[in-house]
Order: sequence, then C-alpha cells, then structure tokens
Amino acid sequence: MIPATITCALATLVLVLAEWRGWGRARALAKYAAAASFLVVGGLAWRGGTGGPAHAAYAGCILVGLAFGAIGDVALLGASSRAFLAGLGAFLVGHLAYVVAIAYVLAPARWVGGAGPLAVLPILVGLGTVALLWPRLGAMKLPVVAYLIAIVAMAIGAFAVWRTHALGAAEGTELAAGAALFFASDVSVARNRFVGDSITNKAWGLPAYFAGQLLVAWSAR
Repeated sequence: MIPATITCALATLVLVLAEWRGWGRARALAKYAAAASFLVVGGLAWRGGTGGPAHAAYAGCILVGLAFGAIGDVALLGASSRAFLAGLGAFLVGHLAYVVAIAYVLAPARWVGGAGPLAVLPILVGLGTVALLWPRLGAMKLPVVAYLIAIVAMAIGAFAVWRTHALGAAEGTELAAGAALFFASDVSVARNRFVGDSITNKAWGLPAYFAGQLLVAWSAR
C-alpha cells in the first residue's frame, strides 16, 4: 500500500504541473496513474482486512466508491458539459457507496449525534457554496444539489465514525480526514467550473482530492 500511496502522490504533483503548463498528454497520464494508485491501495486494503463481516462490507463498498471516483476522474479530463455531468454522476455514485460503507459500521440514526458539532460544518459549507454558485448553475441545479446532499451525508457519517470509534482509531481518523479533504476538493471543482478556470483552484484542489481518496482507501485496511 505504501508504494501505491507514494506513486499517487508523485503522480498528483505531475498532474498539477501539467495543468499549469498545459501539457495535455502528461495531464491525462498523471491522472490515470494517480487514480489507479488509490484503487490499488483500496484493493489491497480490502484483501488484507482482518475485521468481521461488517468491516468486510465496509471495505468492499469503499472499493466500489474508489472505482467510481476513478471513472469520474477520467470523465473530468473532458471540458464539455456532458463530460462534467458524467463525472458528477460517477462521483455521486461513489459518495453513495461511501455512505453505504459507513452505514455498515455505524447506524445512520447515530450519525448526527455521533458527529456532534462537526455535523454543522459540512452543512454550512455546502449551503454557502451552493448559495454563492446558484445564479451560475443554470440547468445543473438539480444534479449539483443531489451531489451536495450525498457528500454532506458522507462527511457527517465519517465524522461520526471518527468520534464514536466505530472503526479503529487510525482508520476512523483517516476516514474523517479523507472526507474533509474530498469535500474541500469539491469546492475547488465547483469554483473552477462555475466561477472561472484557474490553476489556483487546481493547485490546492487536486492534492486535496487525491489525498482524500488515499485516506479513505487506507481506512478500509
């Protein structure tokens, strides 16, 4: 898992450089390598897990979520609205897989109480982001709102797992940190898509995204 993690980190650095310099082929190859690397981490974590049936189900759903994340990464290599919607749809399914994964180790009825004050943070950030972007969303209002609901639920569930120790201490921390980084990266994607294409968004958003996926993958071990 460690070599794949290092590969993902290096590929992410190349990806940011390629985005900055406009190297189309290097951008695609680096993104493929980074996505494949977090998939490898997730696969190794799933195969090497030593928990019971609930943990095995958790790890399997995490792997499904990572796979749809990789599909979304490939889709977002395109610049069209169709490519963006395809990527959004893939990431939505990925987040739903993470939501199901979390439900296997902690009942959803316990998420808000388990997350405590942290439950408020993703809701506020999500609502604030949508409020700012709403006039620019156009026909994408419904898909974006659906995606927002899924990622807010995932983040709250992840924070609840961390605070209630529903996973091991290290794994719960990785899940919560991964969810937070993934959430932050989505803000950068939204800004880049609906406010303006900027290397600044990508310079912090891409590392946050791949770090988030890696941490979520590690949580399944």
